Amino acid sequence: PLSDRGLSYGDGFFTTAKVVNETVEHWHFHKQRLIECQKRLGFPEIDFIALEASIKQLCLNQKCVVLKIMITRGSGGRGYGLPEVQNPVQILSVLPFPNNYDALKIKGISLEVSSIKLGLQPLLAGMKTLNRLEQVLIKQELSEKSWSEAIVLDLNDNVIETSIANLICYIHGQWHTPKLDQAGIKGVYREYLSSKIALIESQITLDEIKTAHAVFCCNSLMGLVPIKSIQKTHFDLELALILQKDMFVDTKLI
Repeated sequence: PLSDRGLSYGDGFFTTAKVVNETVEHWHFHKQRLIECQKRLGFPEIDFIALEASIKQLCLNQKCVVLKIMITRGSGGRGYGLPEVQNPVQILSVLPFPNNYDALKIKGISLEVSSIKLGLQPLLAGMKTLNRLEQVLIKQELSEKSWSEAIVLDLNDNVIETSIANLICYIHGQWHTPKLDQAGIKGVYREYLSSKIALIESQITLDEIKTAHAVFCCNSLMGLVPIKSIQKTHFDLELALILQKDMFVDTKLI
């Protein structure tokens, strides 16, 4: 309905998952994301038995698609004020899987640096809410400048992410990822990697990330994609692919 708070105020959250042979990849981490958003935004508890039943039905006979789960707070309330009784709305959709992601894993991608910086809001940092106007503006800049993708900084000039993915970099024998306590989105694939390897969260500047031995971007759809270059700084793509293959082995290659 037009009165839905997700439409009026972006009052809600979502997650986007890859479905392979009817199975939602990394569902545990998508579920944890939904729970964290529900709690932090003060939504009623999610009925996962019903939600998972709907997902199972929707993904029946699907070989490789994108599943989007969007939850709004529903209608009601006076202005920004919350309704006395909340009736969240769940919107599930299945979309075609992008056909270029497999090639990117081998060829890599080049990054420019967006002129649009992310605002600082610790109350919303890390969550994938329905408020994504910053990303819309970033995508507009990419289109206008014919860039494939770009690094996005926050207002303090810390590296945060790309327009659609988290960043992972290998520096001095350790895996690092930008700290996201003030801005940015904690992606599902980033959380999955954190459960498998020693991934250090730290503030990273643009100059520091350019000194890395290898840099990757990642999200739940594309997985891990090597970065060929950041502006005029180029990386060894062959080394990146070796590091990617050995990422889950406790061995320092450099």
